[in-house]
Amino acid sequence: MSGAKRGGGLLVAGTTSDAGKSVVTAGICRWLARQGVKVAPFKAQNMSLNSFVTREGAEIGRAQAMQAQAARVEPTALMNPVLLKPGSDRSSQVVLLGKPVGEMSARGFFGGSGPAAQPHSGTVSPGKALHGGRQEQLLGIVTDCLEQLRGTYDAVICEGAGSPAEINLRRTDIVNMGIARAARLPVVVVGDIDRGGVFASFFGTTALLSPEDQSLIAGYMVNKFRGDVSLLEPGMEMLRGLTGRATYGVLPFQHGLGIDEEDGLRVSLRGAVRESVVAPPVGEDVLRVAVCAVPLMSNFTDVDALAAEPGVVVRFVDRAEELADADLVVVPGTRGTVKALAWLRERGLADALARRAAEGRPVLGICGGFQALGEHIEDDVESRAGSVEGLGLLPVRVRFAPEKTLARPSGTALGEPVDGYEIHHGVAEVLGGEPFLDGCRVGSVWGTHWHGSLESDGFRRAFLREVAAAAGRRFVPAPDTSFATLREDQLDLLGDLIEQHADTDALLKLIEAGAPAGLPFLPPGAP
Repeated sequence: MSGAKRGGGLLVAGTTSDAGKSVVTAGICRWLARQGVKVAPFKAQNMSLNSFVTREGAEIGRAQAMQAQAARVEPTALMNPVLLKPGSDRSSQVVLLGKPVGEMSARGFFGGSGPAAQPHSGTVSPGKALHGGRQEQLLGIVTDCLEQLRGTYDAVICEGAGSPAEINLRRTDIVNMGIARAARLPVVVVGDIDRGGVFASFFGTTALLSPEDQSLIAGYMVNKFRGDVSLLEPGMEMLRGLTGRATYGVLPFQHGLGIDEEDGLRVSLRGAVRESVVAPPVGEDVLRVAVCAVPLMSNFTDVDALAAEPGVVVRFVDRAEELADADLVVVPGTRGTVKALAWLRERGLADALARRAAEGRPVLGICGGFQALGEHIEDDVESRAGSVEGLGLLPVRVRFAPEKTLARPSGTALGEPVDGYEIHHGVAEVLGGEPFLDGCRVGSVWGTHWHGSLESDGFRRAFLREVAAAAGRRFVPAPDTSFATLREDQLDLLGDLIEQHADTDALLKLIEAGAPAGLPFLPPGAP
């Protein structure tokens, strides 16, 4: 793309959630980066409990951090200016330009008569305050962020959310056709053919949009196709005849896409380190890891690095009896530590964890899981439950602060260098035990606020050796597993999908010149 116009752009929308928008966006970013294009990802608004901390201390969705890695650039808050972190079925924490500004009901955020965002005392509020029923005021903020990126990069590949044809939300939309219209972005709609009905989804998505929105829908991309593409070609020709729009690619169903998407446990259960053929263990035994599937589970991608190790088997569990044969139990992060505690007790998992600790069997708590393993919690911020007793497995007392800790710490543990990132309101007072990162260790129970620590290869191997010894397993960590290399391989695989199975010349033209003129209108249009 030598000599390409600066500031080109494209919006990758989808017929549904989980159609493959994140994958396609990352693939286009990696493909462009390999062509020498200075490219950046962008998602105006993300709803996810999987988040990441940038070097400047801003919180953004992990999917955008992954896409930035695909683009070979450092992630920034500009790439995901609005992040919603659900705390219940009805409300979310609103993170604006990387900083939390308060809690808001879904009705209030999307334009109903709900209450204004309730800020935590002491939280940073970038720019204008966010008032109930005024989501539309964010359009100017996200458009400004996009324009800053387009002024710096040759191309910006934007990801939509859900479907652009969610007609109940169109009036206040800022992430699909709202940002496309504001920035005059051409749109490619991705459909998951593995679910069936992809042609109807493409047609119906387009036909439910207004004439102005439809003028930006340049065409479609089929995702997760299995079989002979020639069998699909008559359907694509008929679709073009019906809509006047081209299909820009047919991406095959591909195992091994271990990338950070938005949410959903099913996402974490697939991916390169989880779907590929499991390499045999180096030693005589495998290690079995059970991850407690706590409510509002966040950053469950922490265990991906464990699953990347030959001979380590990771599964998510929600019953006490499923811990019986586990060599390591992980209590992961959560947006609701008090709710997770109640869940662990209701299901008998709390008692099972206590028995494990008493028997010297390994347990690891990360962030909210670390807090739950402590003795006592004072929470007037997240759950507003006040004083709550923890599981008492670690000598730690936690007080929830209004200000959120967002950091990228580095240190050493088990004699190895470790990098991580922190995202939490809970402030831990460690009263004993052996130091372990910023937390502590008592016997075979470890706890830390650091997400991502297991991605440090030397530390992960040392930790697994400790786990194997405590569990009595003849497990030996592979000496050459590089998690960073595995991630790069996965991102290259995404780039290969675009390069080999998409009409890259047509995509380049879209990014540079925008949607073709004269695209036909499909009735009935928006209500």
